Amino acid sequence: MNRIFSGMQPTRQLHLGNYLGALRNWVALQNDYECIYCVVDLHALTLPQEPDVLRNNIREVAAAYIAAGLDPERNIIFNQSAVSAHAELSWILSCHAPLGWLNRMTQFKEKSQGKQANDAVLGLFAYPVLMAADILIHKATHVPVGEDQKQHLELARDVAGAFNRAYGQDYFPLPEPQILGEATRVMSLRDGTKKMSKSDTSDYSRINMTDDADTIAQKIRKAKTDPEPLPTAVEGLAARPEADNLVTIFAALADTSRADVLARFGGQNFSGFKKELVDLAVDRLAPITTRMRELTGDKAEIDRILKRGAERADAIASRHLAEVKDIVGLLRF
Repeated sequence: MNRIFSGMQPTRQLHLGNYLGALRNWVALQNDYECIYCVVDLHALTLPQEPDVLRNNIREVAAAYIAAGLDPERNIIFNQSAVSAHAELSWILSCHAPLGWLNRMTQFKEKSQGKQANDAVLGLFAYPVLMAADILIHKATHVPVGEDQKQHLELARDVAGAFNRAYGQDYFPLPEPQILGEATRVMSLRDGTKKMSKSDTSDYSRINMTDDADTIAQKIRKAKTDPEPLPTAVEGLAARPEADNLVTIFAALADTSRADVLARFGGQNFSGFKKELVDLAVDRLAPITTRMRELTGDKAEIDRILKRGAERADAIASRHLAEVKDIVGLLRF
C-alpha cells in the first residue's frame, strides 16, 4: 500500500485553515493509505519556545488530530523528536543538498524578512532538509501539502534523487504531492489577501479549533466583506477576496463547490449568508472542539498514544536509517 506522511507544527493554536486545508483531508486518506501523521516539534524550535507551552502545544495538536477523526490505531501518530532517526537522516541528506537549492526557498526569505541576515537561525534555513528527512525516513510515497509547502516537497524530491544518484541506488521513492479539497488555502477573516495564520496578531483573523460556538459566531459576523451582494457565478469572486474566502469556507464545510454555494446564495446580502455560515461552522466544528477538550484534559492518555505511535514510527524509521548508513559507508555496531 502507498504510504502517506504529513505533520503540523505545535506552535500556537490550530485554526480553521489547518482543519480545512489538511486535517479533514487526512481523515479521508486513512481509508486508502498507510498513514503516518507527525507533530513536528523539532521544526517548532526554529522560533523561540517556552518549554512548558511547547509541551502543551504538542499534546494539543495530537488531540486535534484525533478529535478531527484520525484513528491512532489505524494511523501512526507521534511527535517528531521522539524518533531520533529524523534528525540523523536530516544531517546525511544535508550533505547532498547544495546551498543553491536552499537559497531558492521562498519561505525562508519571507520568514527572515526584517531581520539582520546574521540573526536568522540555521534551523530556519535548513528547515526544508529536515522536512525532506521526515518524509524520506519513512519512504513515504505521497504527501498532502498546501501550496505554501509545495516548494519544500519539490526539494525533498530533489534531495532524494541526488542521494539515489550519488550511490547508484534507487533507494528513496520520489514522494508525490497531494493538494486536496475546495479550501486548500483558507484566508484571514480580516484580510482576504492574506493566509489565515496562527501568528496574526488579531484573534478575529481566524477561527481557532478551540473556539466555542459563541466565539465562532462572533468572528464570522465580524468577518470583513464588501458592500456588494454575493455574485451568482464563481467568476464574480475574482476581484473580491473576502467574499471569495467566505464562499470557499462555506463550500469546504458543506462538502460542495463554490458554484453550488453561489447558486444558493447569489444575489443575496452577506448578513443572511453569514447566519447560515455560522450555523454550518458550529455544526461541523463544535464536536471536534468538545472532543479536543476531553483529550487535552487527560494528558496521560495523549502521552500514551504518542509513545505508542513513536514506537511504531521508530520501527520503520530505524530500519531505513540502518540501510542508509550501510549505503553511505557508516559503521554500525
